[in-house]
Amino acid sequence: MPRPRLLPDPVGLHLIAQETPPDWDAEFGFPGPLELEIGSGAGGHALEYCRRNPTIRFVAFEWRKKYARDTQERAQKAGMKNLRVVESDARFAVPRIFAAGSLSAIHLQFPDPWWKRAHAKRAVVQPDFAALLLTRLAPGGRFDMRTDVEDRAHNMLSILESVGFHNPLGSGVFHPYDPEEVPSTRERRYLTSGEPVYRARLVKPA
Repeated sequence: MPRPRLLPDPVGLHLIAQETPPDWDAEFGFPGPLELEIGSGAGGHALEYCRRNPTIRFVAFEWRKKYARDTQERAQKAGMKNLRVVESDARFAVPRIFAAGSLSAIHLQFPDPWWKRAHAKRAVVQPDFAALLLTRLAPGGRFDMRTDVEDRAHNMLSILESVGFHNPLGSGVFHPYDPEEVPSTRERRYLTSGEPVYRARLVKPA
């Protein structure tokens, strides 16, 4: 896939300019489950997931403008009505634009590992933000996490479980690959090469 160019028009800024959650029915033009992806990268997962699930309203955050704008343009060209991409840091916008209990699923695909100790605070999965994400999920809502970095995987899983996410397979246990899952652009490479991917499919207790 060619590298995306930086398109001129920002995407999703009208959503994060609000101080209260948007009217999602009006935004998408139809009702249905609302899902969030944090860090959609090149958009492989978001685009394919929305293609397979046209009745789901999907909001994808990506702070890198060229990837965010490219993903939204590709969705528009494909005639997708159920994807909104937001070029922003989800940690600052999610608390405002999603009401408590409004999300049916949250997806986190291969977040930046932030190798340097001084940069660790930039990691998405921190106790406070993980606890907030739990409040935004509806009871029974899913948290789908995947990463290729083993020690980060253990750390994120530990944090998510500690704030109240339930692991159906038991504490600290990763989930096996499910061929029905939608892979991200990055995950497709690992599925071809056979490199390990650490997956967790957690739920908010009812």
